[in-house]
Amino acid sequence: MEIYVVKSGDTLISIAEQFGVSVQRLAYDNEIENDALVVGQALLVLIPEILYVVQNGDTLYSIAEQFNTSILQIVRNNSFLINESFLLPGRELVIQYRQKENRNINIFGYAYSYIREDVLQESCLYIDELLPFSYGYNADGTLIALNDERLISTADQFGNQKRMVITPLDRNERFNNQLVVALVTDDTMQQILMDNIIQTMQDKGYDALDIDYEFIPGEYRSNYVTFIQYAKNRLMEYGYALSVAVPPKIADDQPGLLYEGIDYAAIGAVADQIFLMTYEWGYKYGPPMAVAPIPSVRRVLDYAVSVIPVEKISMGIPNYAYDWPLPYVRGETVAETIGNQEAIQRALENGAEIQYDENAKAPYYYYERDGVEHVVWFEDIRSIVEKYNLIAEYGFSGAGYWNLMRAFRQNWLYVNQIHV
Repeated sequence: MEIYVVKSGDTLISIAEQFGVSVQRLAYDNEIENDALVVGQALLVLIPEILYVVQNGDTLYSIAEQFNTSILQIVRNNSFLINESFLLPGRELVIQYRQKENRNINIFGYAYSYIREDVLQESCLYIDELLPFSYGYNADGTLIALNDERLISTADQFGNQKRMVITPLDRNERFNNQLVVALVTDDTMQQILMDNIIQTMQDKGYDALDIDYEFIPGEYRSNYVTFIQYAKNRLMEYGYALSVAVPPKIADDQPGLLYEGIDYAAIGAVADQIFLMTYEWGYKYGPPMAVAPIPSVRRVLDYAVSVIPVEKISMGIPNYAYDWPLPYVRGETVAETIGNQEAIQRALENGAEIQYDENAKAPYYYYERDGVEHVVWFEDIRSIVEKYNLIAEYGFSGAGYWNLMRAFRQNWLYVNQIHV
C-alpha cells in the first residue's frame, strides 16, 4: 500500500504508470470521476500481488477454492462485485494485495435508518458490527420504536453482529436531559426500560447493547453508574454484552455539561466495552479546525488508559467533514456538514488546493464562492492511517465510526488491508 499526494501536472495515467497499477482501479479505489484530480489530494494506491482474469464458467466459489481464500475476501478486494449478479469473463480480480496485515480489532459503525443502501452495503462488507442509531424512550420507560429492519437484514447478509443503541432521545429525536434524570432516579422506570430493551433484542436478533447518554448533569454522575450496573446485570442474565459511549474527557474533574456526569473509571469497571467519542473538536457551531486533531485525541487516550483497562477501549473515528463560511463569528457561524469525498469534489469545483496540517494530521483547504471565503476540514487516507496507528500504539480492542452515512471507499480499502 502506498499513499500518493497529487502534484500539479499529475494525471491518473501518470500516477498509475508510476506504481504499475490499473488506471481504472486507481480511479475506482479513490472514487475519482472523469480522471479529475485536485492538487494536494491524497490517493490510496494498492499494489496487487495476485491477479486473476475471470474465465467462462468461473464462480466466486471456484475462484476462492483455487486460491485457498474466501469468497468474502475476494469481494472485499473487489467491492464492485457487491452489485454484480454474475462474473464477467475477462474481468480482472485482485485475489491478494501486497502488505496485507492482520490486526485483531473489532470494527463497527453507527448508521441511521435512512442510510443509502449502496453506502450501507459497502460499509457492512468491511465492518464487524453494525449499530443502528437509535432507540429512544418515553417517560414511562417504554421504547420509541426504530425502523431498523433493513439495517438488520443487511448486517445479517454480510455476517455482521448487531448492537442495539439506546439514547435519551425523545419523540422529537432530541437528547432530553429530563429523560436522563427521570431514568437514573427511578428504579421502576429502569426495570420497565430494560424489560423492553431485552425483549426487543430477542425479537430482532441483536447481539449486544450500547448505551449512549450525553449531557448528564454532574449531580447524577453516581446515579448513572448505578443504572449502567443494573443494565449490565440484566443483560448478563441473557448472555448479552454491554458497551457505553463516552465523550472525550482529559481529566476526571473536567468541567462542562458534556463531561461532569461521566465517570470514566467507574463506567469502565462495569461495562464490557467503552467507546471513546474522539471527535468534534471542530464542530458545527465552533471555530474552524480539524474534527479529530491527533494531539487532542492523544490527550483523551492518555487519560482513558490511566483509568480504564486498555482491552476494553474502542476509539472513535469521524466519517464526515465541515465547511465553515468565513470570517467565523461565535454564536452566528454555522458550518455545513458534508462527506469526505464531497469535500474533495468541492475543492475540485472551486479550484482549491488541498493542504495538510502536520500537527493535527488532517487535510484542509480554503476556497471562495459567491464572494464568501470558506474553509473545509475533512478526513482522507493520511488522517485515517494516523488514527489506526494510535489504535495500534495504545493496543485498543476496536475502532468505531461515527458514522457510516457517507461513502468513504479509501477508508474501507485501507481497513481491508489491516483487518483480519
